[in-house]
Amino acid sequence: MTVRVVLVEDHALFRAGVRAELTKLANEGAERAVEIVGEAGSVEEAVTTIRSVQPDVVLLDVHLPGGGGQHVITTVREDPEAPRFLALSVSDAAEDVIAVVRAGARGYVTKTIGAPELLDAILRVHAGDAVFSPRLAGFVLDAFSGDLPAPSDPELDLLTAREQDVLRLIARGYAYKEVAARLNLSVKTIETHVSAVLRKLQLSNRHQLTAWANERRLI
Repeated sequence: MTVRVVLVEDHALFRAGVRAELTKLANEGAERAVEIVGEAGSVEEAVTTIRSVQPDVVLLDVHLPGGGGQHVITTVREDPEAPRFLALSVSDAAEDVIAVVRAGARGYVTKTIGAPELLDAILRVHAGDAVFSPRLAGFVLDAFSGDLPAPSDPELDLLTAREQDVLRLIARGYAYKEVAARLNLSVKTIETHVSAVLRKLQLSNRHQLTAWANERRLI
């Protein structure tokens, strides 16, 4: 049995690595394998690809240009052939885990996971299981038992959704021109958004902005 997967991640090199590792396992004769049937690097691309190829499972990064992984889930989860979602992220922050689970993800694993474990997680999510590491599972249990307040960052809440997209890309080291291309905006518009972000967060330059984002695990 082969599970059809769409891989959503804005770093092409990481996508290539995941695809290669999962393909290698399939070629080695894994009893149950997965096939990458589509890839996307932004929210808009993800929604279009998912609706086009109708995968079984979407392997989804949390921080994406265009609104974040939870926006992908909320956009397509009511579709007749909606897939199951497994978040794969560098972040292990409680607010990220809770936000994507509330949106509808069936699991959340971090990018430190090994290829065999990732394969197993995909297959388990496809089968209907909820898959989390013990620490992340604790976040979810606390949140849904009412012991953990809804995640909130007053400073981040000052920014619009688009400003948050720009913030994350700038903090990851992308040049203004690259950010503009990824978000389908002009360089001038990106400059305006960056100025607004710096003003609202009371920061002086992109180095301070990157440090601010790192402290909050937004990258």
